[in-house]
Amino acid sequence: MVNKDKIFRQTGRIEDFAFDERVAQVFDNMVSRSVPCYSEIQRLQSDLIMDFLPADSAVLCDLGCSTGTTLEHIVTHPNCPASIRLIGYDNSAPMLEKARAKLSEHIISGKVSFICTDLSKLPELPACHVIILNWTLQFVRPIQRERLLGNAYRTLRPGGILLVSEKILANDAALNRLYINHYLQFKTLQSGYTDEENRRKREALENVLVPYRLDENYALLERAGFKRIDTYFRWLNFACIIAIKD
Repeated sequence: MVNKDKIFRQTGRIEDFAFDERVAQVFDNMVSRSVPCYSEIQRLQSDLIMDFLPADSAVLCDLGCSTGTTLEHIVTHPNCPASIRLIGYDNSAPMLEKARAKLSEHIISGKVSFICTDLSKLPELPACHVIILNWTLQFVRPIQRERLLGNAYRTLRPGGILLVSEKILANDAALNRLYINHYLQFKTLQSGYTDEENRRKREALENVLVPYRLDENYALLERAGFKRIDTYFRWLNFACIIAIKD
């Protein structure tokens, strides 16, 4: 049973958002109600990934894996290689506890493992074919993002891919405001959050989630070494990017 997100119904002082025990308990509900087309993105992403995994000794790293939903979609995909190795990295012990429970069967089989670490102090990654950053880069301090993407580029095997999903800013200020308004409508009319919940969460995220424009994310990827970059999905102020290492 998925617990419903009611965190920002509470009153009192608003603190900076953190992926703590309280958030971990409701995260799956929170993210599915906060990210437009969340289930479709997970499905589409998994399908794309299968085109870049070798039949033998495939390795995939999910940076900021949260409760392991993305890894669950991949490991249960009908075309997932039997010998795949999936590694999830996250700095939140409560989130990883949920991920380990969700994927316990695949941990036992040796396909999935998790590492608790801050992405700014990421240990050396294994040579891999796919790296995922789903709504993660926006939580990394801007000064550390280029280093993280450079690490990802060096780790990828030739022909490997980096998938980045992000909340983004529009280049045009008026359009940016319009997109945000439509996003808030999505959260109230389709996801059932109140205006007060949206306001309180926005304040909690203000100093924690720092979005970039799409072109700024492209520039970061280019400086990391990627030359083949494309946006494979977009919904107003949310975008999913694929970057291929030559």
